[in-house]
Amino acid sequence: MRGVPLIPTLLVGLAVATMIALGFWQLDRKTQKEAALAMFAANTLQPTITIESGAADASLLFRHARSACQAVTGWARQGGRGVQGLQGWRQIATCRTHADATLLVDMGVTRDPMFRPQWPGGIVSGTLTRAPDHRPLIAGIFDSAPQPLMLVSDQGAPGLQPSAPPDIASVPNNHLAYAVQWFLFAGVAIIIYALALRLRARGAPEPRIR
Repeated sequence: MRGVPLIPTLLVGLAVATMIALGFWQLDRKTQKEAALAMFAANTLQPTITIESGAADASLLFRHARSACQAVTGWARQGGRGVQGLQGWRQIATCRTHADATLLVDMGVTRDPMFRPQWPGGIVSGTLTRAPDHRPLIAGIFDSAPQPLMLVSDQGAPGLQPSAPPDIASVPNNHLAYAVQWFLFAGVAIIIYALALRLRARGAPEPRIR
């Protein structure tokens, strides 16, 4: 019987070890995500805080906050949904606050893609969420920098329906499924390679007797 091939066995072993490591990494991510979700749920019960910038502080996500928009320095559009189910364009204001800092504020939704908000700024309150991520997919994968915060206003600007507030249920927590997938991939790789070795052994020529 032929011996077990060294290089293919090493390659399969490395692949299986990598898959198993990724599975345990996903389990660790699951624990971290569950802790974050518990923090977000607790934030919804906390009193309203005052903020002056959209600094990327994940501990404030889903907390109710207020701020003073001294001036609107720009507007951006992003697809979104209103509190009454209206599908359209969110109008996101870039605000300058008392601290001369920048804060993004979602001021509501309209179906009109040509709508130009007339809101000049003022006191605004709402729920904190992540700002829209406009980075390309590949850049987002390799850039671990957290996204800044955005305030989703409770009240819409004139002519706008308030945007639907951020929902904790929308935060994905599928790390357990990913972990199971990696472990299954590792198991399947082992089974396939074992079968390949068995077939190889059956096809080996019988040793000649002299």
